[in-house]
Amino acid sequence: MNHPGERGGDIGAQSELMDGSWGAAVATRIEPTLEETELAPVKSAQPRALRIVSIGGGTGLAMVLRGLARREADHLRRASPSITAIVAMSDDGGSSGRLRRSRGCLPPGDIRKCLAALARRDSELSKIFGYRFSGARGLAGHAVGNLLITAMAELKGDFLEAVKASAALLGARGTVLPSTLAPVELVAYKADGACVVGERNLARAEGRVLKIDLLPKSPPAVEDAVEAIAGADLISIGPGSLYSSVLPNLLVDGIASALRQTSALKVWIANLMTQPGETDGMDGAEHLHALIDHAGPVVDLALINATPAPLQAVERYARRGSQPVLFNRAAMMEAGVVALEVDLLRDGHRIRHDGRKVARRLLRLARCGLQRKG
Repeated sequence: MNHPGERGGDIGAQSELMDGSWGAAVATRIEPTLEETELAPVKSAQPRALRIVSIGGGTGLAMVLRGLARREADHLRRASPSITAIVAMSDDGGSSGRLRRSRGCLPPGDIRKCLAALARRDSELSKIFGYRFSGARGLAGHAVGNLLITAMAELKGDFLEAVKASAALLGARGTVLPSTLAPVELVAYKADGACVVGERNLARAEGRVLKIDLLPKSPPAVEDAVEAIAGADLISIGPGSLYSSVLPNLLVDGIASALRQTSALKVWIANLMTQPGETDGMDGAEHLHALIDHAGPVVDLALINATPAPLQAVERYARRGSQPVLFNRAAMMEAGVVALEVDLLRDGHRIRHDGRKVARRLLRLARCGLQRKG
C-alpha cells in the first residue's frame, strides 16, 4: 500500500533505467495517468495463450491464481491464459506441520490452497477439499485436501504425482508445482542477532528479519518449474509473507538463475502491510532490496496499490503491529525497477488485494510483452 500523497509520476523516466529490458517496453506503453492503465491489445490472427507463472505461497499466491483463473476470454477471443504456480515448500506450521512431523511428508497446505484457487467453480469436490475438521483432538485442524494429497503421495510414492492427480480431480485450470521436492526448513536471522529455525517459530520471535536460508542449502528445483519460468511471457512474484512465502522459492537451486535469464517480464506484486515478526518497519524499497539481496535482479516492475485503505482498518491493523508499506519512487528507480501504481485494493473491512484487479493488470502487462515479442 503506497503513501496517500505519492501517486503518478514520470514512468517514462523510470523506464530508461531498464535499458532495453521488458520493463522499458512495458513502461513506454503506460498512459501518463495511472488511474486506468490500458495497454494496446495484441493483434494476431491466431493469438496463442499467454503463459503466466506465479511464484509465492500462502493466501497471496492463491489470490493471484483465483483472479487469473476467472479471467475468461474477452471479446477479441483471446485464449485463456496458461497458468503455472510455483509454491514454497518450507511450511511447518498448522496442519502441514503436523503431517510433516507425523508422516514424514512434504507440506501440502499451500499446494492445496493453490489447487482450490484454480478449481472449477461450484465444484462439490473443491468445497470438500477445503473443509477443515473442528474440535480439539484427532483430525481437528486438518483440511481434507491436505489429507488427500498426503494419502496420494504415500500411495504413489511421489509427491509431484500426487499434486498432479489432485489437480486432475479438481479440474484445475492451471498447473501447480512445488519449487522443490526436498524436505526443507526455513532458517531466519533476526536484526537482534537471533537465529530462528522453522517457519512456525518466525512470527513468535519479535523484530524484523535480516536474512533467511534453507536447510539444507540450495535444494534442487523441480525441473518443470525451471522450464515454466524459461517459457513464460510474464512472471509474478508475491504478494505474501516476504521471508516465509516468497523468498524460500528463490533460494531453491535453479529458480533465481532461471528468473535472471528469462526474457519474460518479471512483476513483483508489492505487499500492502508489514508483517509482525518478519518485516516490521520495512518500507517498499527495503522489501525490494531484500528480494535483490537474496536472489539478484529478478524484478523488472513493481505493481503497487495506489488506493488508501480505510483509516479504521489501518488503525485496527496497527493494534496488531502491522503498518502500511510505504513507497518512495526515487528509491525504486535507484533499484532499477519500474513502479506502477494502480488500484489493487479489495473492498471490505480487511486490507487485502483484489484478485480480479491484480489479474487484470498482469494480463494487460503480459499482452504488451507478447506484442513486443511478436
